[in-house]
Amino acid sequence: MEKKLNSHTLFSCWTPLSNHIENMQLFEERISLVLHWFDLWTDRQRKHMLHSLLTRCTKPQLRYCRDLLTEKLPLTQADFTAMLPRFLSLYIMSFLPPLDLCSAAQVSWHWRVLSEQDCLWARRCIRQGWFLPYTPGEKEFGAWKNHFISCLNTLDWLTPREAAHQYRTFNQPCEEVEEEEERLKESRMRQMIRANIQEEKRIAMRTRKGWSSSTKLGESRSHSIQSQTTILGTIFRTSGPPGLSLSTSSGLSLEKNMSRVSGPLSNYISRPAPLQSSSIYRHPATCLLLVSNRIPAYELVLSGVKADVIVVLYDHRGTLSALLCQVEGAVSGRTFQRLGLLAPGGTEEIHLFHNSCLSDRTLLTPAHRDFWEKLSMLVAPAEQSGGIDIFSPCAASTSGMAFMQKLAAVTGLKVWAPMGLATGSFQNSVCYPSSVFGDWSDGSISAIGLSDPQPGGPALHYISEPVLQGWCRQVQWMEEALGEMKSCLDFRLQQVGLQAWGRALGHSLWERVRLEDLCLSEDLSMALTEGLTVLTKQEEMRPFEFLAAFLTKWSDEEEAREEKQVSQCSLVSGHPQTHFDWRGVIVRELQLSEFLYISRLSALVKAYQEPLTAALNSNRAILSFADMHVVLSPIAQILDLNRGFKVDLDARLQQWGAEQCVGDVCVKLCTHFRVYTNYLNNYTTALSTIDKCRDAKPAFRAFLKRTDRTLATHMLSLQELLLCPVWRIQEYTTLLQALTLHTHDSHPDHTHLSSALNTMQRYTKFIQNLKRNCERDRLLEETQQMIQDCPRLREGNRQLITSQEAALLYSPNDHIPESLRTYEHVADVSLFLFSDMLVLTRRKKQHTPFTVVHRSTHTFLASVTLASLTVRRITHSRYVKHAFILEGPSRSWVCATERGDQMKHFLCVLSSAMQTTLTST
Repeated sequence: MEKKLNSHTLFSCWTPLSNHIENMQLFEERISLVLHWFDLWTDRQRKHMLHSLLTRCTKPQLRYCRDLLTEKLPLTQADFTAMLPRFLSLYIMSFLPPLDLCSAAQVSWHWRVLSEQDCLWARRCIRQGWFLPYTPGEKEFGAWKNHFISCLNTLDWLTPREAAHQYRTFNQPCEEVEEEEERLKESRMRQMIRANIQEEKRIAMRTRKGWSSSTKLGESRSHSIQSQTTILGTIFRTSGPPGLSLSTSSGLSLEKNMSRVSGPLSNYISRPAPLQSSSIYRHPATCLLLVSNRIPAYELVLSGVKADVIVVLYDHRGTLSALLCQVEGAVSGRTFQRLGLLAPGGTEEIHLFHNSCLSDRTLLTPAHRDFWEKLSMLVAPAEQSGGIDIFSPCAASTSGMAFMQKLAAVTGLKVWAPMGLATGSFQNSVCYPSSVFGDWSDGSISAIGLSDPQPGGPALHYISEPVLQGWCRQVQWMEEALGEMKSCLDFRLQQVGLQAWGRALGHSLWERVRLEDLCLSEDLSMALTEGLTVLTKQEEMRPFEFLAAFLTKWSDEEEAREEKQVSQCSLVSGHPQTHFDWRGVIVRELQLSEFLYISRLSALVKAYQEPLTAALNSNRAILSFADMHVVLSPIAQILDLNRGFKVDLDARLQQWGAEQCVGDVCVKLCTHFRVYTNYLNNYTTALSTIDKCRDAKPAFRAFLKRTDRTLATHMLSLQELLLCPVWRIQEYTTLLQALTLHTHDSHPDHTHLSSALNTMQRYTKFIQNLKRNCERDRLLEETQQMIQDCPRLREGNRQLITSQEAALLYSPNDHIPESLRTYEHVADVSLFLFSDMLVLTRRKKQHTPFTVVHRSTHTFLASVTLASLTVRRITHSRYVKHAFILEGPSRSWVCATERGDQMKHFLCVLSSAMQTTLTST
């Protein structure tokens, strides 16, 4: 019996094989023991145990595990393209419109392969009459999709001016009443179209599927055009006279109305919508800001732009059409609450581009009017608080106010601009940054009254206040600091876009310098300067107590002075004045700025002219008499002239009243302005003399090092002090324009003010011409030195317009069509566009060993006159992108840019220069 028991338990691991009950009991005990161990193990040990078990299982056992896991964890959110057969997935995608197919291509690589199949796109192309010019290969896919996008991008559409010229519906002479009715009709039409578009967007957002496109045009293109036609037909029938339809309209053609449509609807009608689905998740923007790269220290302005503002940084050397293309690409069909323009300018005109000024005289030209009509379609109507904010002080002159009113009539929006009454040390800048924080007007101000100005409000809609304050107060030295940063970081930021480059430099300067700690008010800065000046002249044992007492006394005197001025303004002929005395404010501003100007001229005489003259008389000359005469000779005469002007101005202010005149004093000053003419003609020679003497004479260099940027020179250098008369003439023009604006035509002072203003404006234009000539000569000289083996560039009135880096291409297959040609990269070239010719140079990069720094060298390749040059674009294909052909009299060049916006900008500027050349010849 014992022998039999041993035979049954052999190789059984002490498991009773014959006794089924004991076998099951022992199996249950061991399972509970293993599960107890399993509960005590770590996650890694459990996974190792499961892996060991599954590798020992047979296929039926693994199938059982799979079914059990499917039952416990059912499969959810499965990719239907992976579950269904391929032909069913393509059949489902065939119902999607082209825009949603492009969005589906961005889900994954598998979806991209499916959504770019030719069977989905061939039918859409053939339906529109677009046939592929070649037969795709067996392994090639996406050919029909690329052909569809290429044909859609090249659709022709008419601008409002082109439609008007073709159908003769815009320039027909009409009476004022008819023109006003036409304008009101178009305004109502725009409002109704905007309302219908917004309603369609709200309905589409409620009813659209979870993964479909968020555009309101979720259906096919034919259905979208049909729905838009229905909307337009409804609007025409409700807003127009009886009998007006889409086909016939008394004086209004369908093409004109379609081109007049604003907002996203016009973008879809005139051109295809962009195929980027990422724009769905962009931050909602309420403002659009146009910034010129000619603005001093524009990088800091970009770093302070708010999150809900779309900023467009454009090249000052471009054209209106290039800027409009850039804006349309940035906004992607969105509408904005307000539109801001930050560009160089003054009280009468805005310098949009180097050869295009926006003013009262040029606004109604076809190019400017068409540009602003299209731009205004991106802004909400005036009833919804839409408007345009111009950062130049156009509200400070009569012509500027007329420009604002005309711009408001053209766009149908309110136009706001600073009144430019605050003149400080930086008012002389070309863009008048300090006037941004002054009062703003909407152009409805009368000659002697004021509507309701907005103090600094519009500017803060776009840029944060600390950054804007820092930019306004330290714009000059920030331009120098950013210039040094550009030269140091140029090689690191070459592959970055212009706007991103500017933002990076601005943030770097802001974080490094901490400008928010330097934002002091002008009154506090002036008080501290006066207190420190008095403190240096006295021997004080307790300087901090003395400075505190001085600031307290200065504050009390300032308050008493303000109260006296208010009392003088409030009493005219024995009763309070009904309107605010803006003439008194402007004249007092003229007096204060004149005092600062005279103090700076006095610093030139005391700190520079007198020590240099004393050294010359003592036979220890620092500077020769001839050089000193070139640099400082007219300063004393200018100082005497302005001292007499200030005495006359103080006498008039002591007896100030509503009928008091200061125009005759200004006319008296203008009659002696010949000394300023001599000074301005000699200014360039004076600067070159200073540079020459500083390099050649160590004694003069040491003298400048001791004297420049001290309290005696108002923390300015000799060159900056010599620039003060130029600044002052611009300030005179601004203040006289504001004074003329607030002086009624019947006032006895109006005639003299107009005469003085005309004289100042002539001098301002003279300064602008001198500055333009100097800038032109400087650019030509730098370009001449940059290009090796280059012929002489300084001939006649030639000036450099722009330059563009490109790649020189060559096609060995000239016998096949251009759309199928392949090109090879021959060399890197640079295109220098001048006013009368185009210069091509070969560009090479030379890297410095052990560093990432490199520099570019240019070798002269060819030149061709613009009159004999023709330009052709090469159709975008899989073989070449962003390419164009330059054809001269004897040869041609195929060039390509790195990005599409670079090519568009360069070709727009080139076509404008060629048109100007043909017109002049």
